[in-house]
Amino acid sequence: MVSPLPPPPAAVPFDRRLIIGLVGVLIAALTSGINDRVTELALADVLGVFGIGHDEGTWISALYAAAEVSAMLIAPWLAVTFSLRRFAMAMTLAFSFFGVLCPLAPNLDVLLLLRVLQGLAGGALPPLLMTVALRFLPWHYKLYGLSAYAMTATFGPNISLPLAAAWTENLDWRLVFWQIAPFGLLATAFIAYGIPQDPLRLERFRQADWRGALLGCGGLTMLVIGLMQGERLDWLESPLICLLLGGAAICLPLFLLNEWFHPLPLFKVQLLERRNFAYGIATLALFVMVSMSGVALPANYLGHIQDYRAAQTMPLALLIALPQLLLAPLVATVINRNWVDSRYVIACGLVLMTLACLGGSYLTSAWVREDFYGLQLLQTFGQPMIVVPLLMTATGVIQPMEGPFASAMVNSIRGLASLIGAVLLENFITARQHRHSNVLVDQWASSQQALAPLLEEQPIAAMAGRLREQAFILSFSDAFLAIIGLIAILAILLLTLPTRPFPPQPPKMP
Repeated sequence: MVSPLPPPPAAVPFDRRLIIGLVGVLIAALTSGINDRVTELALADVLGVFGIGHDEGTWISALYAAAEVSAMLIAPWLAVTFSLRRFAMAMTLAFSFFGVLCPLAPNLDVLLLLRVLQGLAGGALPPLLMTVALRFLPWHYKLYGLSAYAMTATFGPNISLPLAAAWTENLDWRLVFWQIAPFGLLATAFIAYGIPQDPLRLERFRQADWRGALLGCGGLTMLVIGLMQGERLDWLESPLICLLLGGAAICLPLFLLNEWFHPLPLFKVQLLERRNFAYGIATLALFVMVSMSGVALPANYLGHIQDYRAAQTMPLALLIALPQLLLAPLVATVINRNWVDSRYVIACGLVLMTLACLGGSYLTSAWVREDFYGLQLLQTFGQPMIVVPLLMTATGVIQPMEGPFASAMVNSIRGLASLIGAVLLENFITARQHRHSNVLVDQWASSQQALAPLLEEQPIAAMAGRLREQAFILSFSDAFLAIIGLIAILAILLLTLPTRPFPPQPPKMP
């Protein structure tokens, strides 16, 4: 028998105390995302300190990511059950505690365990930010809360490179893990002071979706590990990868089927029947992949071709990251008007990002950091013009009491899309580099007679190095063009799927 739905919680006055609590959740969510990216960027330094080989070290990232995405699936349900305030405080403290312990790990096994536990705690934090924004913010401030959430997709990933460079090249590598501790304590104090205390609802365990949790978390874990270890283990040539991807292909469809019929699901799949929410989910996933053209591609190019260190590419990341603190709320201000159609704002953002990627496709071996500044400015303005209206479109059809369901879906799919995008980008560049290498070698071999004078001046090894460099440059150029293809898909979805969204409206008087 299904128990009746509880009455909605009493309205909470939007005062200074609540604002402090919301800022605490924002700090916790941003810290979680930044920690994930910083440790990934500094992984080589961490492996060197611990004396861990590259192959073993890949499990540090894979297991953390699997735990993080799985936690995003179940965190909103647990927050409702244990109360949002208690759960947010516990996860923030646990996330910080395990992070402090990571550099003290005596061996790889302990480090892997600590990273899994930290991933579970850290993955629970971003969904809470969307949950509190939808629940506590009054209608005329709701878009500003969503713009704060948008910074976890624009500000957080882009500020991570400068932080990783600062810790590993100028200060202490242990700060890669310890950087989160002061922010975690500050966030916990703010949450304890400002977020209202809801009653425990342990009776929800009688209807808990255990089957869904097992299928969903198990399927996501297998998919994430399979994707992140696939290239190293040669994909389907590896029995382990076949087992992981096959298990995910079975578990995830069964999970969605289970959620459709369960009385108290983790995912409310029926929300996808609302066109704007389905559009928001799909396009946010694509945006996460497209945004990799902002810092990831230029930084990889400069590292591979120009031998830049992380500290030397830092200005590129800062050029995108820091303005987001102003641009995200500015975009929210613009679209928070009934006469502004946010779909046109998204279209303008897509145009800016297309121009940035088109410019990047013309890169040559002569490009240095300064050549990317103009493209970075286009990304700086384009990214918030896409993601903030997307969040308004998706959440505009969501009622406050449906916030936990929407948050679980948005965050777990976004986290998975980030991993898929990174894997696709890495494999695309590798495949195109091999393709261009073969073509260039064939052309070189057929032109040896004409190139004989040049070969007398340069040894064959030097020529091979130049060919390899050109193959990398061409593969990065192809990657920019491939991202333009993803932007085209975003544009097609924009033209066909959503109905016009309006900013949050005042509640109707009875």
